[in-house]
Amino acid sequence: MERTLVIIKPGTLQRGLAGEIISRFEKRGLKLVAMKMKQLDQKILDVHYAHLKEKPFFPWLCDGMMAAPVILCCWEGFEAVKVVREMAGATNARKAVPGTIRGDYSMSAQENIVHTSDSLENAAIELDRFFTPEDYCDYPSPLNSYLYAPDEK
Repeated sequence: MERTLVIIKPGTLQRGLAGEIISRFEKRGLKLVAMKMKQLDQKILDVHYAHLKEKPFFPWLCDGMMAAPVILCCWEGFEAVKVVREMAGATNARKAVPGTIRGDYSMSAQENIVHTSDSLENAAIELDRFFTPEDYCDYPSPLNSYLYAPDEK
């Protein structure tokens, strides 16, 4: 099973949508194995968004991510990175199709509800950035036989 990071952004928390977003991942069949609330600072955002540091919107992105706490989630499931990315929709929410999280709840390229890992490799790096091994809760799910075929477990 793959694990991937979802950051529920400050605007999502302020709009009272955090439970709705978490519920969508749960209803899809993903398993929540770690979660915590954290106030991000410039130091961690400089690392997390290093690939965007030279973009003109980088200061606005950081300001938005520091406006309130975020909720950090680790979701687990078969092809979890791909599934979560598809559920989130296009980064620019104006281009996200209805039915996706961004397509249903956002109009912005930056205030776009969630951050999601874009690859299995980046998911591992990002999860290590925000979680320690002690943060994870491994538990059996009685639903696995209803969610996955035998070759997907």
